[in-house]
Amino acid sequence: MHIKPIPALLLGLMASGTVQAASPIGGFQFEWTTTHIVGVTAEIPAFDALTNTLWVAGVVGVDVLDAGTGSLVQHIDTSGFGNINSVSVYNGMAAMAFESSTDRTLPGQVVLFDTASRTLAGGTNQITVGALPDMLTFTPDGSKLLVANEATPTTYGGIDPAGSVSIIDMGSRSVAATAGFAGVPVTGSGVRYPGMDFEPEYITVNAAGTHAFVTLQEANAMGVLDLGTLQFTSVVGLGTKDFSLPGNEIDPNHKDGTIELRAADVKGFYQPDAVAAYEAGGQTYLMMANEGDTREDDGDKERVKDAGLSGYPADLSQLNVSTLDSASGTDLYTFGGRSFSIRDAAGNLVFDSGSQLDAEAIARGIYADGRSDDKGVEPEGVELLEIDGRILAFIGLERTTKGAVAVYDITDPASASFVDMIVTDGDVAPEGMKAFFMDGKYYLAIANEVSNTTTLYSMAPVPEPETYAMLLAGLGLVGFMARRKAMRA
Repeated sequence: MHIKPIPALLLGLMASGTVQAASPIGGFQFEWTTTHIVGVTAEIPAFDALTNTLWVAGVVGVDVLDAGTGSLVQHIDTSGFGNINSVSVYNGMAAMAFESSTDRTLPGQVVLFDTASRTLAGGTNQITVGALPDMLTFTPDGSKLLVANEATPTTYGGIDPAGSVSIIDMGSRSVAATAGFAGVPVTGSGVRYPGMDFEPEYITVNAAGTHAFVTLQEANAMGVLDLGTLQFTSVVGLGTKDFSLPGNEIDPNHKDGTIELRAADVKGFYQPDAVAAYEAGGQTYLMMANEGDTREDDGDKERVKDAGLSGYPADLSQLNVSTLDSASGTDLYTFGGRSFSIRDAAGNLVFDSGSQLDAEAIARGIYADGRSDDKGVEPEGVELLEIDGRILAFIGLERTTKGAVAVYDITDPASASFVDMIVTDGDVAPEGMKAFFMDGKYYLAIANEVSNTTTLYSMAPVPEPETYAMLLAGLGLVGFMARRKAMRA
């Protein structure tokens, strides 16, 4: 690995003679921020290594940015295809997901662009998929493109198209299968049925490309998709989190004039949004941002004090809970885990960050108390980056007063550890992130929905232990020579 200059924040370690790095990186360096043109909402970034460009998608278009400078290379108006929800890039091909701009319960489409010419790809470049395609991703070898068709109804009780995943064969550029949930066995616990079909939110694929894992956010579940048979094999309920347990404390009240995490006699549905797969010890693990979500019409949500519930602590009166799952007494269920989790491929919980994300936001003075009653900091986006055999996880916090991304070392899934929190003035509500390697350095691009900005950070790698030893030996030699000189004087 190319060794960079040693960051100043590590000099204390050197002075003490202790050579222990808690992370494979030595710090984060702000590079640039771009404010997008009117009409484009910064939501999902994708990186193209062939042109060193970032493709940032949102609502009516894509801004293609120079990854080195943040300058606009080209704005692509995509409004003619529908409303864009996501973009993914693989080997010079940019795939974009569009819902119908007239009726989102109608089929959507995937549109393919060439990243070099920034025009429609040659050959078949428009592929019809399911209703409201919300996210898409390539398999590791690029042979398949998986599309999460969320299929949210326009009105509940009206037309509700079936949620599904479209599996596109990139060789023929056609839909090889549409995997749905009819007849798929449901296991686990805590599955919600809020009056709509299972709605795929986000997809990740294991390293071997044999299975995909799909978050079903409102249902508090994940679907396991076999990429050999092109069918779902199971829907796994993700259980609930007990906020009365030590380490799981929350602030449940936004009107008490205090910001304080405390034990609360309430449980939370994890309800992950983004998910990312990685390998450790030969096993697949899934890192999930437990944002929480309700129906779009909030037909399943009410404050405790307004829900006709009794027997609850007064401190919980303002908390938003699931009216479908809560009951009088202390049997209250709220939305989201206010955390990120790591699970194995079967959905078993291996690690949860507990109250750490809220606590770190509070410590930095960026906690939005107005969200205490409703999902806290709302972890939403996730991204992973491997550096020298260590796995870094980035978790975007949607509801903080400044743009915030938590950083963890998750190399050992059962013992994930907090590394740092990136906080950016002027950014609000990180939606999507992309980590990449360019020109000898690692980077993290953050698309911020509310501030409509994309911001880039670079990461300085920690030098190898041998380099530290050489440097410390050099410092020792310098000290020895200085002492000799002093003695001779």
